[in-house]
Amino acid sequence: MNGEHFIYLLWGGLAIALIIAAITDIKSRQISNKLNFGIALAAPLFWIASDMTFWPDMVWQIGIAIIVFTIFAAVFAMGAMGGGDVKLLAAVALWLHWLTFIELLLIMSIAGGVLTLLMMIGKKIQKQEGPIKVPYGVAISFAGLWVISGLFYERYINHFT
Repeated sequence: MNGEHFIYLLWGGLAIALIIAAITDIKSRQISNKLNFGIALAAPLFWIASDMTFWPDMVWQIGIAIIVFTIFAAVFAMGAMGGGDVKLLAAVALWLHWLTFIELLLIMSIAGGVLTLLMMIGKKIQKQEGPIKVPYGVAISFAGLWVISGLFYERYINHFT
């Protein structure tokens, strides 16, 4: 297996992990620390397969993840996001170039808004009381899958054309 195929395999593993995160967040409103840790631990394999250099590439990825974790930990502290969501975002940040991660955040925000709106409508229809608990891992996973599919398409087309 060459490096290119290994990268596709790693993206496939990340996609499966994101799907699992979304499903468990829907079912239990929790994202496993083990799953988030696995995503984070697989990132260095991706870095190596992608021929990243330690300085500045890998250090930059770690710095982005720390910044993402810090910002979204503050969002968690305000009660606007779950801890598993924060850890998932930080773990995914280890995989993506900062511009691609901003794209993920944009898609995540739109998907999260749509998900929240749908949950509000569902709550009104069912005449339920209390706050809405949005499984934001679904929006994060959707955005991650969107970005991965775009990266795969771009890399695959560029590689084979």
